[in-house]
This record gives sequence, C-alpha cells and structure tokens, in this order.
Amino acid sequence: MIDFVSALGVAFGVVFVAELGDKTQLLALGFGAKYSLRVVAVGLALGYAVANVFATIVGGVLGAALPDRPIQIVSGVVFLVFAALAVRDARESSDAEAEADAEVDVVDVEDAGTTRTPRSAALAVIGSIALTIAIAEMGDKTQITTATLASQSSPVGVWVGATLGAASSGMLGAVAGRTIGHRISTRWINIASAVLFASFGVAMLAGWF
Repeated sequence: MIDFVSALGVAFGVVFVAELGDKTQLLALGFGAKYSLRVVAVGLALGYAVANVFATIVGGVLGAALPDRPIQIVSGVVFLVFAALAVRDARESSDAEAEADAEVDVVDVEDAGTTRTPRSAALAVIGSIALTIAIAEMGDKTQITTATLASQSSPVGVWVGATLGAASSGMLGAVAGRTIGHRISTRWINIASAVLFASFGVAMLAGWF
C-alpha cells in the first residue's frame, strides 16, 4: 500500500510538471476554447488514461520493447490529417456564424453550468479529444517518464498518478483556452488548430518529438 501511494504521488508530481508547456497542454488549450470544460475534462482523462496504460505496460512488463520511430511516423500522419480537417472546418465557417457559435458555446456553458450540445455529439467530441491526446502522448517524454517510473515501483500507482498529473496539467491549458475563447471566432480557432496539428505532425515525422 505504501508503495502504491508513494508511486502515485511521485508520478503525479513528475508528470504534472513535465506536461507544463507540452504539446498536449497546448492542444488542451485549443479544446478549452471550443468546447465545454466538462467535456474537455472527460476527454483529457480518457486520453491520458489510455496513453498511460501503454506506458505502464511497457515499463512494468515489456521493459520498453516498443519501437519509438514507427509510432512517431504514424502519429505524425494522423496529426496532418487532423490539420486538414481543421482547415476544412475553417473554410466552411462564415465569420458571422463563427462569432455566434463562440458566443453561445461560452455564455451558455459559463452561465448555466451545462452545455446544450446533444448527448451523442458530446460523446463524439469526448472521443475525438481522447483519441487526439492518446495519439499525441505516444512516444512523448512524459510517456517515457511514466514507463520508467512504472519499471521501478507500483505500475498501478504510477498509472493513476501519471493520469491525474497529466489531466490536471491539461486542464490548466483548457481553462486558459476558455478564458480567451470568447474573444476569438471559431474560424480562427480552427485555423490555429490546423497550424498546431500540422506543426506537431511535421515535427513527429522529422523525429523532433
């Protein structure tokens, strides 16, 4: 039990700090500007949980046997696809509709404490956020850190701590995104997302991450 608690605490602290300024925190900032914080929180938690499952398995059982480069290439291609989709969304959004959508998304959620998005649409957004975060974390420095910690102490404790640490750090970015989101049209948010996705995609293909 002591090993579990200590592993959880260490993993939380290390991963929380490692995620500050990381690409997934920047992605969370973009998500926070577009969606309900409740939806973003669930998506982030699921995405980090999935990514950290792989990390703890690698660290605790397989001993870092998975090759990094193929994962980086696949992740890079996926991010370029996300960038293309974001460009498509930006082209389809008029400035007037973008301003109206941003106002409704932010004011309704902030004032009423809930979102008017249908449940099926909210689940789709959660799944999209979770998938994006899980892919972004593959081969990332925090995942490698999690794998290393899991090889030295309780894998379950490390998994819980790393997931909580990463999700907490990500939510800081999401809250920042929500703070500035109402000042920016949806069209420009989509353009910024496209640039962000494309940058990460190219960086992963080049082996910079």
